[in-house]
Amino acid sequence: MQTAEMNHTESQTTQIINYLKTGKTLTPLEALNHFGCWALSSRISDIKKQGYKIASVPVKVGKKNVAQYSFILES
Repeated sequence: MQTAEMNHTESQTTQIINYLKTGKTLTPLEALNHFGCWALSSRISDIKKQGYKIASVPVKVGKKNVAQYSFILES
């Protein structure tokens, strides 16, 4: 992966982490609209590798089922 691509991916990952930390949920379409992220599942995988716990639930958007991601808050 080229350096510019890596920086962009890291930036998206950081933005997604910060967004989810606010307690919001995120679907692939929302990730595309908010962060220009076409590969949310890959970013979620990167986030999980950093040790964050992520919940994924299926939600219906139009006629499609998509994943909706959120942080698992530990008490």
